Amino acid sequence: MTSRKLRSNFPRGSYLWSVRNAHWQALGIPEEDCEKPKIAIVNSSSELAACFSHLDRVAAEIKTAIRAAGAVPFEIRTAAPSDFITGAGARGAYMLGARDLITNDIEVAVEGAQLDGMICLTSCDKTVPGQLMAAARLNIPTLLVPCGYQPSGEYQGKPVDIEEVFIGSMHAVTGHLPVEELIGMSRQAVRGPGVCSGLGTANSMHIVCEALGLALPGSAPVAALSPKMMADVRAAGARIVQMVWDDLKPRDILSPGAFANAVRAILAIGGSLNTVKHLQAVATEGECNVDVYSLFETLGNETPVLAGVRPIGDNTIEAFEAAGGCRALMRQLQPLLDNDALTVTGRSVAENLQGLVVADPEVIRPMDRPVAPLPAIVVMRGNLAPDSALIKTGIVERKVRQFTGPAICFWTSDEAIDAIKDGRVRAGHVLVMRGAGVHGGPAMGGGASRVVFAVDGAGLGEDIAILTDGHLSGLVCKGLVLAEVSPEAALGGPLALVQDGDSIRIDLDSRQLDLLVDDAVIDERRAAWQARPLTHDTGWLQQYRRNAGPLSQGAVLVRHDKVPG
Repeated sequence: MTSRKLRSNFPRGSYLWSVRNAHWQALGIPEEDCEKPKIAIVNSSSELAACFSHLDRVAAEIKTAIRAAGAVPFEIRTAAPSDFITGAGARGAYMLGARDLITNDIEVAVEGAQLDGMICLTSCDKTVPGQLMAAARLNIPTLLVPCGYQPSGEYQGKPVDIEEVFIGSMHAVTGHLPVEELIGMSRQAVRGPGVCSGLGTANSMHIVCEALGLALPGSAPVAALSPKMMADVRAAGARIVQMVWDDLKPRDILSPGAFANAVRAILAIGGSLNTVKHLQAVATEGECNVDVYSLFETLGNETPVLAGVRPIGDNTIEAFEAAGGCRALMRQLQPLLDNDALTVTGRSVAENLQGLVVADPEVIRPMDRPVAPLPAIVVMRGNLAPDSALIKTGIVERKVRQFTGPAICFWTSDEAIDAIKDGRVRAGHVLVMRGAGVHGGPAMGGGASRVVFAVDGAGLGEDIAILTDGHLSGLVCKGLVLAEVSPEAALGGPLALVQDGDSIRIDLDSRQLDLLVDDAVIDERRAAWQARPLTHDTGWLQQYRRNAGPLSQGAVLVRHDKVPG
């Protein structure tokens, strides 16, 4: 262990030293500890959801490890958004909006106190990017610790997890599942703490942390509170202290090659679409000059799908972990990776992978024997999506790769679901659900995933297409669904100009999404367009709406170089 001047150390007897020492004496921290590295433990503990209910136990274990390594831990708290709980208010707008709130929570506590490093307890899917964004922004030694997935159960002799409950709820709304059966499923789906057990956004983002190099190799995914997870926790507690002494910071690690490695990892598992904007947000906060959307476009053509984990495949997250998880995935991808990329171990990707043998090459396959040769995530463009749109194509080869049909348009998920229930949405339609983007939602609230599952519940999943400027749950992998169409409708994007009956063409091969209406007609509609009244335009959601940048920048809070006079 080497020694260097720590930013948290102030001259003995100075104002800052004295008032801090007075508080810490009252907290039982010895005066001699004031000279040691001071590590923030970023804990999003909450009793609202199983995702966060175990984090206090994790924090206690890390505190012990940090003290044993010769440093002083300070636990800080942030918001703890869970899609299935926090999504109840403001049409779900608090979910993405909380991501940036978490980043600012961390800045206030860690930068305000001038702590030397931080270790972040990653859990549900908005806490992970929020913590990564803070790491990139603050640029102090940081280590992300994946805190595990929840155990799921069985109902009527079949596996059931939170995905089945989500899908089942919309099947019940459309009258295709008895409510009592849904209630029975909900009682068995979540059997302990941790994040959703499928390869949704949370587990995808845990894998992103490791693939970026900001989590210890082999730590994602992992069963919550398992012996393996707790061993990783203790190792992380020791490692962050050495990172502080070494002054190993996130921007040393967040190279273009690191982002490319993370994108390849997500492509190789067909992970959540939400990883695209979250990775872009990290790049924006870290001033990394990386276009993540372009990386998904270019690298998708040469990155096969190597693991089919639920919901895109039949393997469980437990099987993926047993096969070696993210580390084994990167071993199979190694010829395509930036092997020189630095990681939190202080070693390169190549050094971290040296000697690794994939435990089950049927679950995590080699590149010459992929699960699917085509990309599972595709970036689309066209006159309806000049910036971008995203589709998760999955691993099953689609029989229909071109779809043309008449639009049927809705501004809210409730309107769309009512139309599905009463039969107005029919086979051949292109269902357009708009007004659910970063500004319109706001914060991408709007319930687009509910519409997708309602369509599935009505038996129309393979017979219609869906377009939305909203985002989807990471568990969504059904039908021909294009999400995050940008620019969004609330800002006058092309999706706002679509009218019922307009012909829309989707071409997966050319990656084109087009409105088949004369340019002159589109221009007339654009000239007549008026913004819709804002909803949920108070408090934090108003602050997010008015300051969030576009999806191409990750929808982060923009930096104002000039303060209005």
